[in-house]
Amino acid sequence: MPLDRLSFQGLRNLEPFEMTPGPHINLISGANGSGKTSLLEGIHLLGMARSFRTQKLKSVIGHDEEAFTLFGRLAGDPPVPLGVRRRRDTPELEIRVGGERAARITQLAEALPLQLINPDAFRLLEGSPAARREFLDWGVFHGESAFLDVWKRTRRALKHRNALLRHDRIDVQSIRVWEQELAHWSERLDALRETYMARFLPVFEETLAALLPLPDLALRYSRGWDGKRELLDIFEGNRDTDRQMGFTQQGPQRADLRIRLGRHPAVEVLSRGQQKLVVSALKLAQGRLLEQWNARTCLYLIDDLPAELDGEHRQIFCRWLETLDCQVFITSVDHSALADVWQPGTDVATSRISRGRLHPE
Repeated sequence: MPLDRLSFQGLRNLEPFEMTPGPHINLISGANGSGKTSLLEGIHLLGMARSFRTQKLKSVIGHDEEAFTLFGRLAGDPPVPLGVRRRRDTPELEIRVGGERAARITQLAEALPLQLINPDAFRLLEGSPAARREFLDWGVFHGESAFLDVWKRTRRALKHRNALLRHDRIDVQSIRVWEQELAHWSERLDALRETYMARFLPVFEETLAALLPLPDLALRYSRGWDGKRELLDIFEGNRDTDRQMGFTQQGPQRADLRIRLGRHPAVEVLSRGQQKLVVSALKLAQGRLLEQWNARTCLYLIDDLPAELDGEHRQIFCRWLETLDCQVFITSVDHSALADVWQPGTDVATSRISRGRLHPE
């Protein structure tokens, strides 16, 4: 469901505003520092309860403001209101979904699935495996109802085993109990990830072929341990070396997505523009699979779409966005860079931000 209303107050340098977004393409232009990225950050907070710019939400509160208050409404019958509020004098984030106080942050993610394409998205190619695991688990979370419970149980067992490894003397009986628990839930988590990847790969390949044909690019899931051995045997056999390191060295917490072009890591071969199209294909494919899997649409936040892309690939990217039945918020410094990329009849709502003030056009 698209957002049909936004109301932000106290968010960074943005003046308080109310906005009626278009159901499809929303283009926001403005000079650097005008507040474009802050607007996307506010929508991201509505869907993820966290910022993509900082871990300290207190810094998101505007100067001389006591709090930020973000409101959005999902179109539907009935519509679903979403709200996030953070006061300067308390670390607690107040979250409301459907008019009720939310007990879990994941309720926002369930209500408003969103994908962010910004400079941080390059971490899918050049960053640590943690960024790619987060990307993978976003898809599994939205596709498999059992994922969250399995993931939490795996994390709990891993935490207990790691704590026991750091003791001066290991209680063998206790650590065996947690190793059995960790092996069981790790294998369940791996199975969910494997199932997701089997569905994701053909959608990704189709999306990438439309944006940037790279027949030699390969995407492979690595589970994080030697699949030829029982995981419980690995835990028992590695207990001494894990104890020396102070943590569990193999398991689903080491899972990764290997992205290679021929024999080389893709990040070492591709240009910056090609990298942007590859990570965009990854993100767009997740949204497409979400819609195929459970008939839900994904909202896309695309910060500075024209950057790193020539005119031809801007048009290809935007034409692909036109085919998606979803809501998109795009920022650009130069409005004219995206003025002529849309086909006649495409629903494009335009706004301009100047010195923190939003001006619908």
